[in-house]
Amino acid sequence: MRVVHIITRLILGGAQENTLLTCEGLLRRFGDDVMLVTGPAVGPEGSLIERGRGGGVALEVVPELRRSIDPWHDLIAYRRLRRILADFRPDVVHTHSAKAGILGRAAAARLRVPAIVHTVHGAPFHPYQNGIAREFNRRCERWAARRCHALASVSDAMTELLVAAGVAPRAKFVTIHSGLEVEPLLAADAQRQRVRRELGFRDDQIVVGKVARLFHLKGHEYLLRAAPAIVAARPEVRFLLVGDGVLRKQLEADVARMGLSEHFLFLGLAAPERIPELLAAMDIVVHTSLREGLARVLPQALIVGRPVISYDIDGAREVVLDGQTGLLLPPRSVEPLADAILRLAADPPLRARMGAEGRRLFTDVFRQERMVEELRRLYERLLSAPPRAD
Repeated sequence: MRVVHIITRLILGGAQENTLLTCEGLLRRFGDDVMLVTGPAVGPEGSLIERGRGGGVALEVVPELRRSIDPWHDLIAYRRLRRILADFRPDVVHTHSAKAGILGRAAAARLRVPAIVHTVHGAPFHPYQNGIAREFNRRCERWAARRCHALASVSDAMTELLVAAGVAPRAKFVTIHSGLEVEPLLAADAQRQRVRRELGFRDDQIVVGKVARLFHLKGHEYLLRAAPAIVAARPEVRFLLVGDGVLRKQLEADVARMGLSEHFLFLGLAAPERIPELLAAMDIVVHTSLREGLARVLPQALIVGRPVISYDIDGAREVVLDGQTGLLLPPRSVEPLADAILRLAADPPLRARMGAEGRRLFTDVFRQERMVEELRRLYERLLSAPPRAD
């Protein structure tokens, strides 16, 4: 097949890693002719562009394809996407993220590409937007959904949310979990002691980790608010924050103001290949984001063998099985978050049982090979009898 994937930006992020693994899998496993089109990786979140180019996938950067709304640049980006697609003549166009999803599906539909797919990594409309922005984004998604043949959700929760919002009928959706390179996750414990020493953690310290961009709605502030009670009860607890973003200076200042700087390590950006060993260095993984389709770090942590404490948002409950693989909490809760961390900190056998159960349940579910095969079957089904995009 000739396949084009389009994403707004190739930063260090779950949707971006998922997209890159898909492109590489289609190329290596099926010998498909694959092109990846992206906007520039601007900002403090890092870039996967060089990895993409090094993996053998044809990569095209459209400078005007930006995350923020800009009618002039959006028009230029749309025209460039149409030209790229017209020249490449794909059998399949597969879009990711909000802006690329709108412009890419519009361009592909205009050119009558035989199979058009969009992956829902997370809904672009959510309760934390103002009403006008939320309704505008919902209508844009509904408009774009009429211009594709299938929507692939990374979790069942995303399907339920978009169906309830009237974006598209349920029959148009299929759940295909994001793929992970599971072998490094399974082998990560061998690096635990080395990485802990390099990061300055002692054997007797309990490391609570969070892997996320330091950005709005990622929920770092709730972890910081819970930290004083946690440290007061268990001074040996340390917090490892992996990621960077616009809120870093503010969060570091908040930690210093609370007098907890010695308990927090802001590691900054970490390449995807480092995430397994960093998770292995942790004892508990927390996820306090307020919106995610299905955060990549949740199955990653479980496959490494670490229990997860997560707010009960979107697809989290599909892998964080409360009391079985981790603990689910009400979004924005602080005291329950502190209590949950203290509960697991005091019970190493419980942590081990939850981590082992997560590894047993989800290792095969999230293998990248499974994701690529399921997407390839979806492409084949659409091409054999493509339904109307509208």
